[in-house]
Amino acid sequence: MCGIWALFGSDECLSVQCTSAMKIAHRGPDAFRFENVNGFTNCCFGFHRLAIVDQLYGMQPLRIKRFPFLWLCYNGEIYNHVTLKEQFEFDFQTQVDGEIILHLYHRFGIQKMASLLDGVFAFILLDTSNRKVFLGRDTYGVRPLFKLLTDDGFLAVCSEAKGLTQLSHAMATPADIVHLLPGHFETFELKPTGKVQSIEMKQFHCCTKEPAHAIYDTVERLPTGFDEETVKMNIRTLFENAVKKRLMAQRRIGCLLSGGLDSSLVAATLVKLAKEEKLQYPIQTFSIGADDSPDLLAARKVAAHIGSEHHEVNFSPEEGIQAVEDVIFHLETYDITTIRASVGMYLISKYIRENSDSVVIFSGEGSDELTQGYIYFHKAPTPEAAAQDSVRLLKELYLFDVLRADRTTAAHGLELRVPFLDHRFTAYYLSLPEEMRVPRHGVEKYLLRAAFENTNLIPDEILWRRKEAFSDGMTSLRKSWYNYLQEHIESLVNDDQMERAHQTFPHNPPRTKEAYYFRQVFQKHYPGQDKWLSHFWMPRWINASDPSARTLLIYKPEKEQ
Repeated sequence: MCGIWALFGSDECLSVQCTSAMKIAHRGPDAFRFENVNGFTNCCFGFHRLAIVDQLYGMQPLRIKRFPFLWLCYNGEIYNHVTLKEQFEFDFQTQVDGEIILHLYHRFGIQKMASLLDGVFAFILLDTSNRKVFLGRDTYGVRPLFKLLTDDGFLAVCSEAKGLTQLSHAMATPADIVHLLPGHFETFELKPTGKVQSIEMKQFHCCTKEPAHAIYDTVERLPTGFDEETVKMNIRTLFENAVKKRLMAQRRIGCLLSGGLDSSLVAATLVKLAKEEKLQYPIQTFSIGADDSPDLLAARKVAAHIGSEHHEVNFSPEEGIQAVEDVIFHLETYDITTIRASVGMYLISKYIRENSDSVVIFSGEGSDELTQGYIYFHKAPTPEAAAQDSVRLLKELYLFDVLRADRTTAAHGLELRVPFLDHRFTAYYLSLPEEMRVPRHGVEKYLLRAAFENTNLIPDEILWRRKEAFSDGMTSLRKSWYNYLQEHIESLVNDDQMERAHQTFPHNPPRTKEAYYFRQVFQKHYPGQDKWLSHFWMPRWINASDPSARTLLIYKPEKEQ
């Protein structure tokens, strides 16, 4: 996890530039560099480093002697950089995985370069010889990237939108701060005047298609066919490989463990592979919850089963309420379910940073979207409709769960890794017949669960444990976290404000006092930026007024563990 920032075509004073760049310092607490581009006026980079690999040569902008005209700032990990280096016989100058971006671009150009990368990334690549700037972002937007482009030729780029807000206010020509879309790259031309013009925006990878880089993958060719035993074996193989390639780190690795299916599979596979790879430390797992929360009790059982070094963080509603404003500031959203779920993840990330030496943190994000894990999928009218909604959720991850996971961990200088969003794993799962992927026998994510049955990877009761939203599961079955929030907010928003909510906030108007309060806090930190969120996350095919699964008629709580 790092923070990247760049300006092109601006004559803003140095103090404004540095102040803007420093707003994302939390993403890279180990080092900072601010550098102007030689020979190019009004072009500069800012980089906040979280050192994971190559302590000596890992600072950015990354430049190598062979290509002195290329400047690279990137945030992420390229898992197949060694494979590509050997395949194309590149001569590396550093041990930094991102160096592969420079070699691939020089030999093949931007389109093929981006399509060959297996990893999570956001990059800013400057080619001074051709006067071009390229921005790119991974398929699911695991790594964030925002841009600000004015009509008069000024471009600013940052890992988080907060690094651009001061510049936006200072611009003579108003411009919106927007996401670079996942799976896309954008090309800009640097005019001789120093101004910038967008040339094209292209998609280099779609989440429903097999990526080009798969031919370079180290996994042996998988058996073909859709008989269930073959499919389950392939799921296990691809998932284990997804975790294994993410072991790439020179810092200690840990794992978030909620006690649900997804994080339990990640943690168990991580512990198994760490032993096989002979890592010099035990894997730490981290859980958060109230004393009687179902998540905390389930996570305890998983940790005992897999033999991790387990840490528990006690969650109190009072502490959560105190953290809400900081969470919204870091998230840069006012989405209801995202904020609810982020509070616990923010607090456990804070604990990890202050009480352990784990820096690379594995998590289970992406599984619910990919494997139809949300409880509302039981109400899908057809397997085709369920499959289409699964793809929709994956395409929107950068607005919701992936955003939550990135910002809450980055706020405390941690690096997130999400094996369920591995390219090969998602491409294979989405290629399966639609009827195989739907809930079966009243159980969501049936195929994923069945794939790991009789493996003893995790306890059976966890393997078949019903879906429980993180924001619900970390508090008691008797009273959810969202109930505590609503009770606290009841007196902070009055009925008159709610009656005028549609006039006060015409875009995505809040329908509850909780939503109104979140919007007020967001507006305080990011006035006029409500369109960063296109819509609220909400269950489909059900007349739902709240995103929590516990409010749905189809929710059936399990007995307390």
